[in-house]
Amino acid sequence: MYAQQKTTVWWRVFSQVAAASMTRHFRLHRSTRSAPVLLALASLLVPWSLGFAQTSTESATTPMTLQEVVNRMVADNAERAKLLGSYRGTRTYTLVYKGFPSSLYAQMVVDVTYMAPDHKDFAVVSRTGPKWMQDQVMMRLLKSEKDAQQGKNRKNVDLNTDNYTFSNLEYHAAPDHCSYELTVQPKSPSKYLYRGNIWVNDRAFAVCRIQAQPAKNPSFWIKSTNISHSYEQVGQFWLPQKNVSVSAIRIGGRATLTIQYENYKILSAKPWPGNLAALSQHEIAP
Repeated sequence: MYAQQKTTVWWRVFSQVAAASMTRHFRLHRSTRSAPVLLALASLLVPWSLGFAQTSTESATTPMTLQEVVNRMVADNAERAKLLGSYRGTRTYTLVYKGFPSSLYAQMVVDVTYMAPDHKDFAVVSRTGPKWMQDQVMMRLLKSEKDAQQGKNRKNVDLNTDNYTFSNLEYHAAPDHCSYELTVQPKSPSKYLYRGNIWVNDRAFAVCRIQAQPAKNPSFWIKSTNISHSYEQVGQFWLPQKNVSVSAIRIGGRATLTIQYENYKILSAKPWPGNLAALSQHEIAP
């Protein structure tokens, strides 16, 4: 799966950057006074940007117990790392801040190439907005994801029983098969983890939606943050589709960071065990 999974050192990186930048930015013109909170906001995206794709398999839709759902989800997540070789896609990052002392907007379009087990390349296609937001928020966000992609960091944020407690399973048959809803609670108050609800596909046992908050506030400047993350099926895999993080800022105002994921192409992958048919040609890029 792609980020439950969806990741890591960004929260620490951006919190440190926010603190270090505070004095300098308050000496600059009014618009830059929002820099620390925007840096901290960007750090919230780490757990939703790491990991591997969730692998899709078919299964019976008879409701299962909490332990069965968790065991199946975790097992499939472990297996996926062996299957996904590489992919490419496009992301659009949009950061909007409304509040004191002024409103700010920045956007960046990036082409992404992933190569197993832990390598990502980012190529910036376009950037708009204040230069300091581009350099100190957007570009740092990309750098932090590359750092967080490393196996040691990813292990600490995987969605499994080592890092999370699962409870309150509910089953509601849904047209999109996102029928299992679970509550997740982190086992430690880490800035890298989250608490909230996840929805699991009853056929693929892949997480298809997340509604959550950070397990620990990454910055003094942020009062609260609500994060919504969704996944889409791409061939055999489930990859991030959209992430929206809305933060209430301590000095007043609201910041929204949106990531739209598009144009996926699976470049190389192995078929799921037991699936005798290899990936079809339209699922593998030429």
